[in-house]
Amino acid sequence: MKISREVKTAVLVIAGITFCIYLFTFLKGEDLFDSSNTYYTEFDYNALKTSSPVTIKGNKVGEVEEIKYDFESGKTRISFSVTPKLKFSKNSIVRLYQEGLMGGNALSIVQANDGELAQPGDFIKSEVKPGMISSLEKNFSGISEDLGTTLRSSDTLITNLNKLVVDESEDGLQQTIAELNATLKTFKGVGVKAGNVLSENDEKIASVLENFDKTSAELAILIKDLNDAKLSNTVKNLDDMVLKLNQLVSGLAAGEGSMGKLLNDNSLYDNLDAASKELQLLLLDIKLHPARYRRILSKREIPYEEPTQEQLNNN
Repeated sequence: MKISREVKTAVLVIAGITFCIYLFTFLKGEDLFDSSNTYYTEFDYNALKTSSPVTIKGNKVGEVEEIKYDFESGKTRISFSVTPKLKFSKNSIVRLYQEGLMGGNALSIVQANDGELAQPGDFIKSEVKPGMISSLEKNFSGISEDLGTTLRSSDTLITNLNKLVVDESEDGLQQTIAELNATLKTFKGVGVKAGNVLSENDEKIASVLENFDKTSAELAILIKDLNDAKLSNTVKNLDDMVLKLNQLVSGLAAGEGSMGKLLNDNSLYDNLDAASKELQLLLLDIKLHPARYRRILSKREIPYEEPTQEQLNNN
C-alpha cells in the first residue's frame, strides 16, 4: 500500500506538535502521561496563579490547576491536583504560604493524624500563613515610630556632645587633644618601665610563683591531714565545751551553787569588806604598838587606842 505524501506530512506535523507539548510539560516538571487526583479549597483572596506548586513537607507533589471567583460566597475557589501516590486525611489543612522573600506563593498540605482519607473531588479546609513581607507591612508603622524616636535621641546626644567639645577659646580643642596625647605618652612610659621591671625580675617572679606552688601544695597536704585528724569532731567537742561553759556562767549569774551564791550575795561581800578593814586596822595596830603583841603572855594589858586619821593616811 502506497502512502501519499499528504498523509506523511500530516503524521509528521502531528508528531511534531505532540513532541512540543511533551517537551513543554517536561520542562515544567510535569509528566504528561501521569494521572493525578483533583481536590478543592478556597481563600478570602487570590494570591496564587495557575501551576503554583503544591507541596508536602517541602516536596512538590502537585500544582494548582484552576482559579475561580465564587460570586455567591465572595471567595476564591482553587482546584489543585496531586499525585495519586499521596494519601492524606480529609481533615488535613491546605496552607497558603510564601515560598521566599522574592518568590511567589504556594500551597502546602498539612496532614492530620486521623484515619479518614481524602477522596478525589473532596473539599479541604484552608489557612493562610503570614509571610515576611506582610508581617513587615503590618509592623512598619511601629518600626517607623521607633526609628524616629531613636533618630531624635541620637540628634540630642550629638548636640550635647557638641556643647561638651566646643570651647570658647581659640585653641580649646587642640589643647585638649595635646593634653590627651601627653597623658597617653605618660601611660606608654609607665608601661615601658613596667615591662623593664618585669624583664629584670623575671627569675625572681618565677621563683615567687614556684614558692607559691610549693606553699599551695603544702597547704593542700595540711588540709588533708586536718581532715584525716577529724578536725570536725574536735570543733564539735569545742562547741560542746563552749555550750557547757555558757551554761555554767548562766548558772553563776543566776546564783546557783556555792560559787553563784558567793558571787551574788551582797552580805557576804559586806562581811568580807568589813573583815578586810578590821585586818587592816589590826596590822596597823601591830605596826604602831608592837610592844603590845610582844607581851601577850604578860598579865599586864595595854588598852587599845583608835588610830588617828593622820596615821591612817600615812599608812
